[in-house]
Amino acid sequence: MNIESTPTQKTIGILSLPVVVAALGYFVDIYDLLLFTIVREPSLKGIGVILSDKASVIAASTKIINWQMIGLLIGGIIWGTIGDKKGRLSVLFGSIALYSIANFFTGYVQTVDQYAWARFIAGVGLAGELGAGITLVSELMPKEKRGVGTSLVAGIGLFGAVFAYFVYKFTNDWRLCYQIGGGLGIGLLLLRISVAESGMFHHVKQIKEVQRGNFLMFFNNGTRFKKYILAILIGLPTWYVIGILINLSNRFAKEIYGDNHIDSGRAIMFGYVGIAIGDILIGLLSQYFKSRKKALLSFYLLTVASLLLFYSTFNNNDNTMYAICGLLGFSTGFWAIFVTMGAEQFGTNLRATAATTIPNMVRGALPLLNLLFLNLFQNTWHWSIYNSGIVTGIVVMTIAFIAFYFTEETFHKDLNYVETAEMLP
Repeated sequence: MNIESTPTQKTIGILSLPVVVAALGYFVDIYDLLLFTIVREPSLKGIGVILSDKASVIAASTKIINWQMIGLLIGGIIWGTIGDKKGRLSVLFGSIALYSIANFFTGYVQTVDQYAWARFIAGVGLAGELGAGITLVSELMPKEKRGVGTSLVAGIGLFGAVFAYFVYKFTNDWRLCYQIGGGLGIGLLLLRISVAESGMFHHVKQIKEVQRGNFLMFFNNGTRFKKYILAILIGLPTWYVIGILINLSNRFAKEIYGDNHIDSGRAIMFGYVGIAIGDILIGLLSQYFKSRKKALLSFYLLTVASLLLFYSTFNNNDNTMYAICGLLGFSTGFWAIFVTMGAEQFGTNLRATAATTIPNMVRGALPLLNLLFLNLFQNTWHWSIYNSGIVTGIVVMTIAFIAFYFTEETFHKDLNYVETAEMLP
């Protein structure tokens, strides 16, 4: 049973300081999160990995990215709990301080193990950024405008991947790129000093009988558990597109149309330009429909159309592949709405935990998708990358559509309530 709370803070505008600072925070977050993908080969070469030895490259890169994803999973739970127990600003300060230090350290690593540990620590730090920012903005903005506000946060933030690509192209120094990321984080840390805490959190903090940041509460109540799982599953298409199709666009290009000169880093850049634009527009579309679900459904259908285009004979040269990667990115530019819906599903005492863990659970699902795509379909069943990609896509989109159907609409939902700790019968 939910207990209503009383708001104690005035709402803010779309272009207010908390929105801008949250957007810049996510910008730095995405810069750091995608940097390894962009500088993978030169950074591995810089620590002594022989690029001509494909087995060593795959082993090293897999270890580093897996440690970063493990850090994101662990960090999501840690920062989500802190966000509901100590406050949203505690996460925004603590997480960025941690991953800024980790980025400086990454600029000096000399071995694969050091690289992996540095990215693990960075992953723990990066896990808190988006969820805390979305939670704070959602609670500070009026319900009629919070979808646009959170879309701006994600849309502006996602350009961090584009910035990372051009920083590397300009500097041609992967160590300097990581150090620049650390410097950006410290600058943002100073900017956040003037941001105020959520009034909703302050009010709930005074209610002693309310449990705050208890991660196990997602699993001790049937209704909450269902909402939590559905909130994760509706985000699966994003990392299928980013982590498999766009990341391996050069390999798909070879099988679809033969010889190519696709640069996966450039494909990711085009993909994230599309994602950033999509994330901004989906907020406006949600506002137009007065519905989160209608806006999300529109982008789901566009994702299906983009996937058909990706696997079609129309995708027959490098320029077309880059363009389709941009379109795939745009069609999966629903990250903001997906995380906002996750935040809106739960009361103030669990909201930061939900908004922080849900996106990191989706990120952490990438290794599971790879088990299906690579280990089962390709290594065990000996399917081609083309057929493996199609079937994986069918599985992912089917799960997403089913989860979407059962997910509740949250556009008009009042967030001034808390969750009680009742157990499953």
